[in-house]
Amino acid sequence: MKQRYREYIIILFVISLMILNYPLLSIFDRPVLLFGIPLLYFYIFAVWFVIIALLALISETDQHDAQGDPKPGP
Repeated sequence: MKQRYREYIIILFVISLMILNYPLLSIFDRPVLLFGIPLLYFYIFAVWFVIIALLALISETDQHDAQGDPKPGP
């Protein structure tokens, strides 16, 4: 894994911790239903989905770059 992709994963982890922590969660803790789901639960699952999608994108891009690198010749 290239250093750049490791940095992306670490940045994604830190951002995930911040957006799934108390101050932001309290903003969405309202008695509102969105598609019949409480707003807080909708926010948590939507953010969770986006985090997983971004992690998959980073991993796929890393694997694609690793396979596409030409092998150095003798």
